[in-house]
Amino acid sequence: MDHHKLVLPEHINHYGFLFGGWLLQWIDEFAYITATVEFPGLRFVTIAMADVQFKRRISSGEVLRFAVTRESLGVTSVRYRVRAHGLVMAADPAEILFETTITFVSVDAAGGKTPIQGG
Repeated sequence: MDHHKLVLPEHINHYGFLFGGWLLQWIDEFAYITATVEFPGLRFVTIAMADVQFKRRISSGEVLRFAVTRESLGVTSVRYRVRAHGLVMAADPAEILFETTITFVSVDAAGGKTPIQGG
């Protein structure tokens, strides 16, 4: 599933480029949206983010495309690969600016793990 985000001046750090914390927040949000669309009615919490790799600096005004693809599905967890691509200022729109994997676990109302149905 693809998602898009415009990098605004308020997302920029003191060096003039995207603050990495914003990018991590967007990764978590877009992967969560993907999980809840794929598995409606389930509750997910983030349990891991691995292999966080920033490939180049990102500037204000860039439009980013986040490609979220399911990498694995377990009994109670699901892992997605998330890649951010630049659409406006990138020399190559296929260039990966950022990449990571993120894992969610399905939980019940009390916070206990619950099986993922329908995967």
